[in-house]
Amino acid sequence: MDKRLSVPHECRDFVHSLRMRSKYALFLAFVVVVFVFIEKENKIISRVSDKLKQIPQALEDVNGTDPALVLAENASLLSLSELDSAFSQLQSRLRNLSRQLGVEAEREEEVVPPRPAASPPRRHVLLMATTRTGSSFVGEFFNQQGNIFYLFEPLWHVERSVAFEPHGASAAGSALVYRSVLQQLFLCDLYALEPFISPLPEHHLTPFMFRRGSSRSLCEDPVCTPFVKKVFEKYHCKDRRCGPLNVTLAAEACHRKEHMALKAVRIRQLEFLQPLAEDPRLDLRVIQLVRDPRAVLASRMVAFAGKYETWKRWLSEGQDQLQEEEVQRLRNNCESIRLSAELGLRQPAWLRGRYMLVRYEDVARWPLQKAREMYRFAGIPLTPQVEDWIQKNTQAARDGSGIYSTQKNSSEQFEKWRFSIPFKLAQVVQAACGRAMHLFGYRLAQDAASLTNRSLSLLEERGTFWVT
Repeated sequence: MDKRLSVPHECRDFVHSLRMRSKYALFLAFVVVVFVFIEKENKIISRVSDKLKQIPQALEDVNGTDPALVLAENASLLSLSELDSAFSQLQSRLRNLSRQLGVEAEREEEVVPPRPAASPPRRHVLLMATTRTGSSFVGEFFNQQGNIFYLFEPLWHVERSVAFEPHGASAAGSALVYRSVLQQLFLCDLYALEPFISPLPEHHLTPFMFRRGSSRSLCEDPVCTPFVKKVFEKYHCKDRRCGPLNVTLAAEACHRKEHMALKAVRIRQLEFLQPLAEDPRLDLRVIQLVRDPRAVLASRMVAFAGKYETWKRWLSEGQDQLQEEEVQRLRNNCESIRLSAELGLRQPAWLRGRYMLVRYEDVARWPLQKAREMYRFAGIPLTPQVEDWIQKNTQAARDGSGIYSTQKNSSEQFEKWRFSIPFKLAQVVQAACGRAMHLFGYRLAQDAASLTNRSLSLLEERGTFWVT
C-alpha cells in the first residue's frame, strides 16, 4: 500500500473533519508537510492514523518559507534553536488558520478553567526513562500520592499513530510532536490525546486509553463512571470496574489535583524539553532514570523476545560476531541516554534546579530514601500513603513478580540479571555502552567469574546525582 501523503484539492471535507478533531490533527499535518519538504521525499511518516489523512490545499504554501530547517549531509540537525524557531512559526500559522475555520473557539469551550491563583504552587514532574529501566515501579511513587494526577505512558498513543524513522529530521519531528502533546497534557488539556487514540473517541468517551489501570487518577471517583457491560474496555482499571474513560471528567480531575506527574519512555533528547522547562505555568521537574545497560538488555530479551531473535541466534549458534546493525542500535541508545544525562549534569541555566539523575539500582536498594529525595527535589511533601506503599511493595515474595509487576523484592532483584546472561553478551554491551556505563558508575565485568560473583560489586557508590 502506498503510504505517501497526498494533498486534496477541496477543503470542504477537511473543514468538516477538522471541526470534529482537536487542533492536533492540523498541528501534525504541519509537521508532515515541513519534513516532507526537507527530505524531498514522503518517507518520514510510515504510518498515520486514518483520521489524519486529509490536509488542506491551503497548507501548500507553508513549505516554501522555512529556510531555518537545514540538514547536514548526514541528516543531523544543524541547529536545534533554528528548528524550534521555524516550528514556532508553523504553530503560529496553525493558530491563525484555526481561528479562520472557527476551531479555536470550539476548543476553548471544552478546556477546563485553570486552578485559582490562590492555590499552592503546582509542580509538574516528568519521569524520563527508557523501557525496562524500572520506570513503572518508580512511577508508582507518584501514582500512589492522592494529590498528584499521574499519567502512565500517554505518549504511547502518539507513537502508535505516527511512526517516524529513527534518525535525522524524522527523529526531530517525532520529538517536536511528543513535546507539544506533553505540554498540553501537563496543562490538563487531555483532549490533545484524542486524535491519536484509535478508534477516535466519540463525545470524549474512549475504552482504549493505554494502561488506564496504571493511573489511580483515571480509576477513582468521579472519573470512574458506572460500568457498562456491553462496552469492552481494553485497558481496564485494576481494582474496580468503570465505564469508558470520559476525557472531560479526567481533565477536570487533573485540574483539581495539586500537582501532576507523568512517565514517558519516548522522550529521548533532554534538550527538546527546554521550552517546557522555561514555561512559567509548569514549574517543571525532570527526573531521568537510568539502569545498567546490561540489565536492560537482559530484561528486554525476555519482555520483547520477538525483537531480539537475531541476538538469540547469535548466542545459540556460537557465531563470533553479532550483526553490526544490532550493535549500532544498542550503541545509539546508550549514547542518547548519556548525552541527555551529561546535559542535565552540566546544569545549563534553563535546567538549573529542574533536573535529577537517578539510578534504578539505588532505588532498588534504598527505595524509601530515594523516594524522599525525589519528592524533596520536586518540592512536593511525601505522604505516609506513599511510604506505606513502598514498604509493602519492596518486600514481595521472591517468585511473586512478573516482568511487568511493580511488586519487587527490590534489594534482591536488581542484580538478578548477572546470572541470566552469558559473559559474551555482557562484553558486547560493555563495548557499545562503555562511555555511558562510566558516567553512571557501572563497573565492567572482566570475565565470566566476576560477572556472577555477588561479592564483587558492579556498582560504584555515587551517592546522589541530585542537581540543585
